[in-house]
Amino acid sequence: MSVNFKPLADRVLIEPNAAETTTASGIIIPDTAKEKPQEGTVVAVGNGKKDEPMTVKSGDKVLYGKYSGSELKLDGKDYLIVKESDLLGILG
Repeated sequence: MSVNFKPLADRVLIEPNAAETTTASGIIIPDTAKEKPQEGTVVAVGNGKKDEPMTVKSGDKVLYGKYSGSELKLDGKDYLIVKESDLLGILG
């Protein structure tokens, strides 16, 4: 899961989880009705700010806001870059 990208300051690079394709009861969800995922895996983290060290690390599974961050494409894969303060929590 190594990518040639280093976020600056308090930013975090996240690989979003894939959108659900079926419901729990087995109904197939069409592409137009799929919701944007709100959880993913941290791929890279910045060094943090001077008085605020980073609390997340690579490999953490995190939950983030629905409309937070900026989408970008690196090496043909979709990623999301967000500030650490936009993260809602680390999933156990």
